[in-house]
This record gives sequence, C-alpha cells and structure tokens, in this order.
Amino acid sequence: MKALILAGGFATRLRPLSCTRPKTLFPILNKPLLQWTFERLITHEVNEAILAVNHQTEALIKEEKIPRKGLLVTYSRDPPRKPLGTAGPIKKAEKQLGHYNSFLVLNGDIFADVNYTRMLKQHEENEALATIALHRVEDPKRYGVVDLSDDNRITRFVEKPTRDAVPSNLINAGAYVLDPKIFQYIPKNKPVSMEREIFPKLATEGLLYGFPSEGLWFDIGQPEDYLKINRTLLDQSKEDSKQTRSRNKAIIKNPVSLDKGVKLGPKSKIGPYAILGQNVKVGKNAQITNSIILPETVISDSATIDGAIIGVNVFIGKNVTINNGCILGDHTKIENNITLTENVSVCPAKEVHEDIRTSQNIC
Repeated sequence: MKALILAGGFATRLRPLSCTRPKTLFPILNKPLLQWTFERLITHEVNEAILAVNHQTEALIKEEKIPRKGLLVTYSRDPPRKPLGTAGPIKKAEKQLGHYNSFLVLNGDIFADVNYTRMLKQHEENEALATIALHRVEDPKRYGVVDLSDDNRITRFVEKPTRDAVPSNLINAGAYVLDPKIFQYIPKNKPVSMEREIFPKLATEGLLYGFPSEGLWFDIGQPEDYLKINRTLLDQSKEDSKQTRSRNKAIIKNPVSLDKGVKLGPKSKIGPYAILGQNVKVGKNAQITNSIILPETVISDSATIDGAIIGVNVFIGKNVTINNGCILGDHTKIENNITLTENVSVCPAKEVHEDIRTSQNIC
C-alpha cells in the first residue's frame, strides 16, 4: 500500500518554532514526528510514502535524514506560492498514487495510533470510496465531526461546527483510505478542501465510511497539545515515573527524556516532564520542569524553566526565569537575570535584554 503524507502546512499556531521547521519535524521524545509516522507505516506493510510538500519543507525534511528502514520516500511538490489545500495535493500526486489500488492519506501534523491494516480491510469490505479514521474527543468543535450509522456509514460530515450544530463527538482523525475514483471528485490545479468540499459530498452520496479508533491520538497544532503528547508518552515510558536519580551530582526526577550528549551541571534539577535534546548543556543549580528543550541549547547557572518550549541553539543566561507558556524560537539569546512572564514568545535570533512582564510576542 502507498501512503500520501500531507506535509506542506505553515503551522501558524506553533510560531515562532514553526518559523524554522515544519510540523512534521517537531520532535516528540527527541524523535521527529515524521519518523514516528514512518515507523508506524512500516508496521502496517506500507511500502511507499509520498510527501506532499512545498519547496522549503522538502529541503528541511531531506536535511533531517530521517531513518527510512526500507520505506521508499518520494515527494510531490505544491506549485510555488500556490497552496492546494487538503485535497489539491491528492490530485497533484495522482500519477504517483496510481489508479489500481486504494491508498492511505495522512495529515502530517497528527500523532495517531491507528490500525491501518484493519482500516484498509474494512474499507474494502464496505466497497467504500473513502474511509476516515475517527476519534472521540470531549470538545469536537475544532475538528471535522461526523454522524455515524450502525454500519459505519458517515451520513453527515461537518467541518468545525458551531456548538449548536455538533452532530457527535466523533472527529476526523486525519487518516483516510481512498479509492482511486476519488480523483474524479477533485479538480486539477486549484485549492480544494477535503473537509469542506469533498467529504460532505461523499456523505450525501452514501460513499463515505468511518473507522472508529481507540488508540492514542493527538493533533500537535497548538503548543499546549504539543506539550501534552510529549507528557503522555513520557508517562507511558519504561522509566519509573516516581523514581529520582542522580547524574553528575544533578538530580533527575522521572519521567524525563535526555538525548545523546546532554550535560548537566552539579545540583541542577531536571524533571519531572523535562525533555532535553541532543547536546543540551545545563549549568549548576538550574531547574527544568514540564518543558521541551531542543538540541544545542545552553542553559546557564541558576536558570529556572517551567512549562516552556525552547528552540534549537538558544542561549539562556544566568539567573534567568522562564515561565509557563513561553516559547523561544531558534537561536534566541536571553541575557543574565532576565524574567519572562507567562506566554511570552520570542522570534528566532532575537535577543532579550530586559524583563518581559506582560504576555506578548517579541519580534
């Protein structure tokens, strides 16, 4: 089976981190989301992944050199300065996907434990044109929501409904099995929305089915969701979540994830729920909790970080305090003795020379 991964989005809600990387390359437990996706596809005997990308995303993905483990990876490029929406890239990749077998389409910003093998089998048994993986959530208004009949036929599909129009709490989980006949529904060389134009039409024609999935599912499109998936996977890790250990006279309170080359200063306190990327350096007496620190970042003596996401190659000075909800873009510099209040964002390569006492974006 072939899979098309929609990886060309701009991830505006994850700025400033997404200014320098696509969502597919955001690390989860120090491993890019796209690598998690590749590994799951391989377990379900998918042999080819086609990445629908823009030029910049393609270059960044190739630079990352993600292990493929036998998976053939090719690219389908959106036209320059002309995004094709969520359906247009499917039409664009028509020749690569072929007209003989059903194929898988995945939203690139979704972390989902979906049984694609069973999903394909149900799709074929129903002789469906399209089958959508579904997931139950408490608040479905952010997503596409369905009415599902007893035979798993979707009778109505509503994208981001108002509170009064929510048909259920079953949402589009961002994974589809599509029959090649779907190409007849998508116009060529124009932006088309799968969720607003194609799925509602298929539902009215009785050709759209759902595949309820109970596995782990996260949309990492917002910072709080990105932190939550990392926290959830830390809770599921083999480390004893209540264990406290020491390393180089630093105190590590699990669950944490420390990548290769991490250096911890004496009396620093790491965790719980701290993720430190490759070659991160932490000074003495520093404290890091509930945070994600990307590779090559330096955190100086007596700095305190709680509930933040810190980009690549950031320098954080001595006695700095970074509070909950802060996001620092790549290559930023925070000088000594600075405090960032909650929900401060700093754009890439910016330097901060004074306290930031109100929630704001520094660009």
